[in-house]
Amino acid sequence: MAALIVMVVSFGTIVPLAPAAAQTAASTVVEGNRRVEVETIRSYFKPGPGGRLDQAAIDDGLKALIETGLFQDVRINQAGGRLLVTVVENPVIGRVAFEGNKKVKDEQLSAEIQSKPRGTLSRPMVQSDALRIAEIYRRSGRYDVSVTPEIIEQPNNRVDLIFTVSEGAKTGVRSIEFIGNNAVSSYRLKDIIKTHESNFLSFLASGDLYDPDRVEADRDLIRRYYLKHGFADVQVVAALTEYDPEKKGFLVTFKIEEGQQYRVGSVEFQSNIATLDGNSLRSFSRVNVGSLYNAEALEKSVEEMQIETSRRGYAFATVRPRGDRNFDAHTVSIVFAIEEGPRTYIERINIRGNTRTRDYVIRREFDISEGDAYNRALVDRAERRLNNLDFFKSVKIVTEPGSSSDRVILVVDLEDKSTGDFSVSGGYSTSDGALGEVSVSERNFLGRGLYAKAAVGYGQYSRSASLSFVEPYLLDYRVALGLDVYYKQQLPTSTTSYGTTTFGFSPRLGLALREDLSLQLRYSIYQQKITLTSAYNNCNNDPSNSTLAFNPTPAYINSVLGGIDPTNASSSSVYGYGCYGDGESALPVRKELASGAAWTSMVGYTLNYNTLDNTRNPTDGLLIDFRQDFAGVGGDVKYLKTAFDTKYYMPLVADIVGLVHTQGGILTSVGDSNIRMLDHFQMGPNLVRGFASNGIGPRDITYAAFGATGDALGGTKYWGASAELQMPFWFLPKEVGLKGSVYADAGSLWGYQGPTSWTATGEVNSPSCPKCGLQYDDSSLIRSSVGVGLIWASPFGPLRFDYAVPLTKGKYDRVQQFKFGGGTSF
Repeated sequence: MAALIVMVVSFGTIVPLAPAAAQTAASTVVEGNRRVEVETIRSYFKPGPGGRLDQAAIDDGLKALIETGLFQDVRINQAGGRLLVTVVENPVIGRVAFEGNKKVKDEQLSAEIQSKPRGTLSRPMVQSDALRIAEIYRRSGRYDVSVTPEIIEQPNNRVDLIFTVSEGAKTGVRSIEFIGNNAVSSYRLKDIIKTHESNFLSFLASGDLYDPDRVEADRDLIRRYYLKHGFADVQVVAALTEYDPEKKGFLVTFKIEEGQQYRVGSVEFQSNIATLDGNSLRSFSRVNVGSLYNAEALEKSVEEMQIETSRRGYAFATVRPRGDRNFDAHTVSIVFAIEEGPRTYIERINIRGNTRTRDYVIRREFDISEGDAYNRALVDRAERRLNNLDFFKSVKIVTEPGSSSDRVILVVDLEDKSTGDFSVSGGYSTSDGALGEVSVSERNFLGRGLYAKAAVGYGQYSRSASLSFVEPYLLDYRVALGLDVYYKQQLPTSTTSYGTTTFGFSPRLGLALREDLSLQLRYSIYQQKITLTSAYNNCNNDPSNSTLAFNPTPAYINSVLGGIDPTNASSSSVYGYGCYGDGESALPVRKELASGAAWTSMVGYTLNYNTLDNTRNPTDGLLIDFRQDFAGVGGDVKYLKTAFDTKYYMPLVADIVGLVHTQGGILTSVGDSNIRMLDHFQMGPNLVRGFASNGIGPRDITYAAFGATGDALGGTKYWGASAELQMPFWFLPKEVGLKGSVYADAGSLWGYQGPTSWTATGEVNSPSCPKCGLQYDDSSLIRSSVGVGLIWASPFGPLRFDYAVPLTKGKYDRVQQFKFGGGTSF
């Protein structure tokens, strides 16, 4: 019958029974061994001179046997000139099992512990394994975990090892406090760190779980933030953590010594290399006199200067910054010292730990190779690039001595991580309705650093499918090649009477001109056609048109047939309201439908400038997007479309962020070609909030006399400007992610240049029928609005609610004061 063994270890002892003659190795007798050979045990007792075992040799042998971990007990008796070694062997582990573990799989725990099946049982090792299992749970935020090892005896000196795990509940961070932060609010600092306080939505995220490594990383994030904003003497003295049994969570306190804030007093360049003028590197400095001291800008300046000196042939030159503080003036004088460094070469670059990613994917992130001069700036840049790839859990580049004193070996230690994503996302907006998308993507396809994605979308008013592929290094150059194939069907909505179907192909090239400046070149070819129900497309003022039944417009009935007057309810006609009796789309829509599908072939580029401090939640920086597209490289349409969009964020006071947003665009016809209605700019709340989708700008008013406005026609010119203040709700926990906003918008869209008549159906303005063609409103009136918004960085994805009231609007504009949009992936 199996029995539970109490874990008691008896350490080896020496029992001298009586004085005895000196023993030899041959006189050593071993008892109790079952698996370990006698000669193996005797080998641990090494005789001294003359082949005799003295007391020191016996003591050393005893210690060595115990340290093997093969024995549960070792006893030594000395009597009658013999050395009697009695051993009790440790059992063999038959199986290792885990009970009670639901959050961590058996496979993961087995890989972490040292006790293995068919191995020898070591009680200290078992205790160590129990502690290791508990540590794994603590790393995932479960500090109430307890692990109890049980050893169950089996026949033939075998045992089963069972680890019983009581996982406990997740241990969260109940409060985060900051001490000593006078210049930066606690609310702002909470936005910087990765650790968050627990709240009612914490079950959807993991940032509130206590992780000592994350807390330590938060110390560095706080320090770097202060150094970026002028506090050159800042110290994050400690991150104190305390478990509160009553709150069942951790209290985290960061102790900060800010020091004073400095500005740059002067910037000088000193070169100790005779043939290199230090001032020639001034254009590579990102540090300006009068600006706040910024350690990040200083680091980037050093990196760019050191790379530039290498390009000029000074391979071993080093750039060392020095800062001299003026405590009274609160300034720092920056001196960049350029000097000749040690002549060290890279002997080899060894890559370790990449089980999936190919070596060349890693090596191409280096601007240096074997045999080149060692340049620390280029090594740091490579490490940063490898981290930014998001292919690896960790990346660390260290140096080891080479075969000679002027040689070093670069060792790249990294660990691959999962880079595939399966996403099911959903969203809803007041303009586009409900939308769902299923996508599969891989950031490191086949371990070659390629990006591939397939997505299918289905919504209330839209259907879509797309395939995307990106090769980030085209022909081994730092130029990205992207290929996109897409299909999209847009259905009629409450603001448009028609639908569109588009499918196309677009290759593109992207390259980084600088860290904050990028350029994209693209070519697009796509086919687009209009879909329309027959009831919205049955007008015909031409009785001689044999392909269409005569179904006149109300204007034709009134002007030519002397029929009804839409404004006079007592008038009547055999034609009634004519083709408008069942509704009708705008003339350009019907005419472009009759023209059939049109091919657009165009080339274009986008220039992007980005200095935002955070792409998801920016508080400071500038984003400029300028784009131009020329259609007419083949295809059926010709035009030049130019647009820009700028956003400038600035921190104000008390965690309030200001945003100034400007945008504009112009569409120009090329040659004598006409511009399709579908190619015009369409604007709504994306220009001025408080208006419906496609609610601003030129509009069909042919049937306005009937109290109805037709389709939006779009314009060839637009501009917009917005000023917004975003502020936190200080009475709510920071982790809830709610912000409020107040804003004022202004803008205009005008300049319709599409079709206004259609000869085939007789819809042409003439003296006999002055309103038979397209009648439309096209005013450059400035539209404006003011409003409030609620911005929620929710665990379900970003959500935004806006309520805006138009102050000025066109007569036929469509108003929609409330707007909601958002979505998530799960």
